[in-house]
Amino acid sequence: MSARRKVAAAVGVAAVAGVAVALSQYVPPNERGQGAVAAGDLSGALVGAGASSQQAAMQGWTAGYSAVQPGVTVDYDPVGSGGGREQFVAGGIDFAGSDAPLDEEELVAARERCGGEVFELPNYISPIAVVHNLPGVAELHLSPTVLAGVFARQIARWDDPAIAADNPGVALPGLPITPVNRSDESGTTENFTEYLAAAAPEAWPFEPDGEWPVEGGESAQGNSGVVAAVAGGEGTVGYADLSQAGDLGVARIGVGSEFVAPTPEAAAAVVEGSAPLPGRGPYDFALELERTTAASGSYPIVLVSYHLGCMAYEDQPTADLVADFMTYVTSEEGQDAAAEVAGSAPISDALREQARTAIDAISTAS
Repeated sequence: MSARRKVAAAVGVAAVAGVAVALSQYVPPNERGQGAVAAGDLSGALVGAGASSQQAAMQGWTAGYSAVQPGVTVDYDPVGSGGGREQFVAGGIDFAGSDAPLDEEELVAARERCGGEVFELPNYISPIAVVHNLPGVAELHLSPTVLAGVFARQIARWDDPAIAADNPGVALPGLPITPVNRSDESGTTENFTEYLAAAAPEAWPFEPDGEWPVEGGESAQGNSGVVAAVAGGEGTVGYADLSQAGDLGVARIGVGSEFVAPTPEAAAAVVEGSAPLPGRGPYDFALELERTTAASGSYPIVLVSYHLGCMAYEDQPTADLVADFMTYVTSEEGQDAAAEVAGSAPISDALREQARTAIDAISTAS
């Protein structure tokens, strides 16, 4: 069993224990003037759904939060980013997880559902790994143009000269390439295709989209489904949140003059250099990610997963639960719990302070 899988298997113990030690640093919302009750006094159920990339992190968050508020249950269904946004707009859940910000049409609908502004908090930062099942290849390098050619189905064999040029001295197998993509609408897909369109426009003639744009190949539901499909084949390649890569090979991607491995630190470096998405509300902190960076040590196939919610809920208990859970998620303890099980990059102090301005303003509809 890989080290990552051992950690994930131990989440029920490790996440709770690790977070419980640091509870003295956790500041519940009422002590910051938000209006919720003290730690340990809340009860009820909070329901969320959305990005499957957050699945491992959410296990860490819910396990750790149970040590803060044992009377609260948090249910999260990893149906995919598109499904989470749809359910949130329809009013079926209290909050959503999404690997892409709301688009303009969704933002209008979400504001209608909430009766006002929404929050979008970038609470989960992780690299999207290019995973492969390539026997005999210990380390695979792929430049942006070659990566785009593989997923556009223009490069069909692993021993293609273009791949060989990125991997001098490596004995590439003479196997056909079987790309595996998401079958569901996915924020991971949207982030991946956004990167391909920005970094290799000459090889990727498609617009960024949560729906996979290339016909053929193999498809699977969710990050875990893609990983299982890649693991079940030979010569397969796919894309998935790094937390779910397991024992598969993970490619290094060309950035400037380097080939960079996906790491939390390399992903965080890209987020730090990215600008806010223009035209959003006062508590909407969606980012326009820098996909074409050539900075050393940066990994631009990065996924920022958001938590979406209302700035005003219909009742005080729901407002209290959402504010309190988001306080935990954005705290240092909550971010450490996610990093422990998912390998994600903790959000910066600047992002945490931004999030707190939104959390402090969550209220009930007047």
